[in-house]
Amino acid sequence: MPSVLFVFISASKTLTGKPTGWYLPEAAHPYYILSPHVQIDFAAPAGANPPIDEYSVKSYTDDGSVKFLNDETVEQKLANAKKLVNIDYKEYDAVFYVGGHGPAIDLASDAVNARLVSDFWKSGKIVAAVCHGPAALVQGVDEHGQSIFKGKKFTVLSNDEEVAINGVNEIPFSPEDKIIELGGIFEKADELFEAKTVVDGKLVTGQNPASSAGVGEAILKLIKGDQRLRE
Repeated sequence: MPSVLFVFISASKTLTGKPTGWYLPEAAHPYYILSPHVQIDFAAPAGANPPIDEYSVKSYTDDGSVKFLNDETVEQKLANAKKLVNIDYKEYDAVFYVGGHGPAIDLASDAVNARLVSDFWKSGKIVAAVCHGPAALVQGVDEHGQSIFKGKKFTVLSNDEEVAINGVNEIPFSPEDKIIELGGIFEKADELFEAKTVVDGKLVTGQNPASSAGVGEAILKLIKGDQRLRE
């Protein structure tokens, strides 16, 4: 059975000290799309019990999000989340970065994560992220030392959406601006917070929480389309 690594953040505070954590629907929706078809492991920079964004818990009460919070298997995976330093990329067919402001705070500058992203990419594996998740990929490079975003279409929480949620001062850089600087070709939905998923080769990105299911579906489609990974 194919395997996917879900990477969560360990940062619990934004730059201004506001509480943060991984964003509930951005983990829950892809998880339930993928879990019937793939083996899923959880990981985070600090390992076990990555912090959840409590605002997301209050804001998202759809069936999938509520189920995720009360799922015993999920609870065990979170409690036993691996440290990134202990991850062997060879054991997985795809890596998926869950959003929340944290990817721009901890994962973007984490040397272990930079190496992990690069290893997944150089090996031709699927690299996916949603909302602020693509910020975790900014240090990833290909076999030539070029950004994995160079010449690639992508999406991420837009600057306009960041302004709308009063998040500009909570993170050290604009993910949209940074990835464009790296050579990425930015695409976004016509309306704020409307679903948008972009697939360019093995790179899968989603713009915002509404895009979470689309990212999960895109990962699954790529896995099913890879002859080597078919069950």
